[in-house]
Amino acid sequence: MAKTTLPKEYRIHNKSDKPDNIVERDNKIYLECEKIEKELPYFFRSYFVYLKGNVLPMTRLSYLREVRSFLNYLIHQTDLTVAETPRTIKAEELNRVTAMDVNLFIDYCRKYTVDDGKNVVIYENNNKTLARKKSSVSVLFKQLYRDGLVEKNITDGFDPIKVPKPGEREIKALQDDEVMVMLDAVTTGASLTKHERLYWEKTRLRDKAILILFLTYGLRLSELQQLNLSSFQFSRGEFKIYRKRGKESIMPLNRSAIMVVQDYINNERAMVAEQTDAADEDALFLSLQGSRMTQRAIRDLVKKYTSIALDTTRQNGYSPHKLRATAATSLIGRGNSIYDVQALLDHEQVTTTQLYASHKMNVKRDLVKDMEWELERKDND
Repeated sequence: MAKTTLPKEYRIHNKSDKPDNIVERDNKIYLECEKIEKELPYFFRSYFVYLKGNVLPMTRLSYLREVRSFLNYLIHQTDLTVAETPRTIKAEELNRVTAMDVNLFIDYCRKYTVDDGKNVVIYENNNKTLARKKSSVSVLFKQLYRDGLVEKNITDGFDPIKVPKPGEREIKALQDDEVMVMLDAVTTGASLTKHERLYWEKTRLRDKAILILFLTYGLRLSELQQLNLSSFQFSRGEFKIYRKRGKESIMPLNRSAIMVVQDYINNERAMVAEQTDAADEDALFLSLQGSRMTQRAIRDLVKKYTSIALDTTRQNGYSPHKLRATAATSLIGRGNSIYDVQALLDHEQVTTTQLYASHKMNVKRDLVKDMEWELERKDND
């Protein structure tokens, strides 16, 4: 009788000064990358090495996923390979791929369907997503060319993808009066549905603390989701966050942040902490089941309260990243230095912060407020 081999359980042996949840998060990304690499051809090894050493872990994971998707496209949508899996594709088959084939792949990705046997799902991708797919495949073929595995560098023939420059995009952020509407909603339960109020009664302190931290510090979603009780040193008036690229940052606490976070910790969190597993006992923001809140749950929470501020549907509420934009525009609007705001928000380039400086929240309203054509017409009647 054949033995059944159970999958090995990975354990974190953390000897760094980072909390276990940060190490575990990074390890999950690493393991997922390793898993996908085993699904891809062995001769991609130098590509794997390049990604590991030159891009952020999440970018590495994203590129590997996109390349796997491209190889599956070659298998199922073209006659360029006889392979049945990405792993078995041969180098000579990739040598037959032309720039036109890649351009057709990008065009295919604009809109396609997947039949999973139960449902047919329609996928649509915007130009930003298509540009990432193109970039991942471009880096792959450049590396294959350097390694001598393909005869030509076909990347020069890839069609350009028009992606709006940062300065061309309309910056979406809440105005100060909308922030106040949102905070009033989370404080009083105003404008919530009957069903939403049932949860709000148990989570209002948690929800308010989340919104205040987003609005005050412009935290990224992952930075807030990974916060721990041990991240906070109230006696010193500060807390620690873990940024991209493995950076640590000490953030000063103001009175509002101290007030809402301590209120949540001492009341709502204390009530659900008894259900918490050892793995999540240090997590700051807990679900009603006592586990660390997921990024999706936090995103849904933000969309709910911002939709009230914007007087729109829950689906059209803002994402946490737009609260980051709200923090940036509000800080600059209060006369703070662009360079100080850059440091607080961890922008790699000050030009990113300058986009928020040039975004004047009320400039359009000021321009049109004296152009009341219909009111003037009625006044003249």
